[in-house]
Amino acid sequence: MKKEANSSIEKEHGTNPKISRYWIQRYDLFSRYDEGIEMDEEGWYSVTPEEIAIKQAERCRGKVVIDCFSGVGGNTIQFAKVCSSVVAIDIDPMKTAFAMNNAKVYGVANRIDFVTGDFMQLAPSLKGDVLFLSPPWGGPTYSKVESYKLDMLLPRDGYSLFQTALSITPNIIMFLPKNVDLAQLEELAWLSSPPLTLEIEESCIGGEIKAITAYFSSDAV
Repeated sequence: MKKEANSSIEKEHGTNPKISRYWIQRYDLFSRYDEGIEMDEEGWYSVTPEEIAIKQAERCRGKVVIDCFSGVGGNTIQFAKVCSSVVAIDIDPMKTAFAMNNAKVYGVANRIDFVTGDFMQLAPSLKGDVLFLSPPWGGPTYSKVESYKLDMLLPRDGYSLFQTALSITPNIIMFLPKNVDLAQLEELAWLSSPPLTLEIEESCIGGEIKAITAYFSSDAV
């Protein structure tokens, strides 16, 4: 019965035009996809590819990390492998359930505190060494704009999110579209008090740029 159910899911995802392009890349998203990974439609196009998530997590080795928009858990899982502890926050209880399931598939669920809630409201009670911001980019249409602005981020603009993040820690990682306005990221760094160090990394898969990772810090993360 389980095999039949999996075949049904494969057929559905493989023929769904909203998912099919991501379905082909499922092992780039989760190398252990066949072992019970679960995602909703939004998860398919918003989860960080595993190879990129591994590199981001390595920069946080041994730290306490807060994943503020954890979604279905792609980054959370990789943080849990190398960090001292992880707090995974998402406002959608279904995504939290998927993230918990996926973390179990990777054997790291016991190293993660899952929280269903609004990061902006929870921020005053949060403490951590590094804060990871990968908020929704507004769906796949983000790639059609020439220059992606921080006020296009959801549910709040990037400036508001960044200021809230700064109230917790100056060590902030932002995962953003490859066409993001880099001048705005530089502005976030030098307008901070004191100014922050900024490192921009092109996040690639197979030699192709998929996104931009911005590392902000008061000292090396």
